Amino acid sequence: MTRFLVRRIPSALLVLFVTSILAFVLPRLAPGDPAVAVAGPEATPADIAAIRTQLGLDRPLVTQYLHWIGGVFTGDFGQSYVTHRPVTQLVGDRLGSTLQLAVLAALFMVVIGVALGVAAGSARGRAAKSFLDVLCSLLLAVPPFLTGLVLALLLGVFWRILPVSGEVSLLADPEIGIQYLLLPAFALALPQAAQIARLLQSAMWQSRSEEFVQTAVAKGASGTRITLRHVLRNSLASALVSFGMRVGELLGGAVVIEATFARNGLGALAVSSVNQRDYLVLQTLILLAVAIAVVIQLLTEIALSVLDPRIRLEGAPA
Repeated sequence: MTRFLVRRIPSALLVLFVTSILAFVLPRLAPGDPAVAVAGPEATPADIAAIRTQLGLDRPLVTQYLHWIGGVFTGDFGQSYVTHRPVTQLVGDRLGSTLQLAVLAALFMVVIGVALGVAAGSARGRAAKSFLDVLCSLLLAVPPFLTGLVLALLLGVFWRILPVSGEVSLLADPEIGIQYLLLPAFALALPQAAQIARLLQSAMWQSRSEEFVQTAVAKGASGTRITLRHVLRNSLASALVSFGMRVGELLGGAVVIEATFARNGLGALAVSSVNQRDYLVLQTLILLAVAIAVVIQLLTEIALSVLDPRIRLEGAPA
């Protein structure tokens, strides 16, 4: 396991390094000047120039990047251009809301994805297979914000079962907080669940043609036992690999979902940072999202290596 981690960690660090460069460069490619946004519409050119100097925007880009990344290594992500609060405080105030949404969405994603995948991989009749294929295709095709709007109309407006806007922290009031989380988490999870279901379905079909499954059939094992103990057990690796990749997409989709359901999480902070050209906040959010996705992917690979020890040996010296 130690050798496995030693091989994986350098590539994870390389991803984070490249991400830090992209996070720094990409916001600056967009039109607009943070100094103008901070100074206001009535500011004179001299005022704007003074603010640029104050924010350090008049320094060479390489110097700005090195100053920022040096602060990242010490835990200092700088201060917001607009609010003048530390970026860590701004992110910390919103992180809990987004994590609650992402964790519940990930739970829905796994439960729905595995259930659909097992159903599709075990379906015998042509009608059942066609229905599940169409359902997965529909979930993949419809974007989360549209699913969220439909769910909000049905469950929040027509039947008034769940709230459709705002949020209440689970820590403050778990019973009410979960009601505000259900719709956005469900809408966020559905496309990713369909991806997991498709991969699991394909893996199960492939596993059914393996010799060990045919042997179990010849011995007279029941269909349920074959599916759960042999086919599903040997197909879960595909779903597990997909889970690591899907978490990153969940974090990206949270931006749109939070706007749809008026949640005050990192997505809302990212949108306001883009509008206000608040580079330091936006850079931190991009780096944080990728860092979380990288850690989840690394943990997924560790779990996968436990399920299949051959992965730990892949690339190991002879």
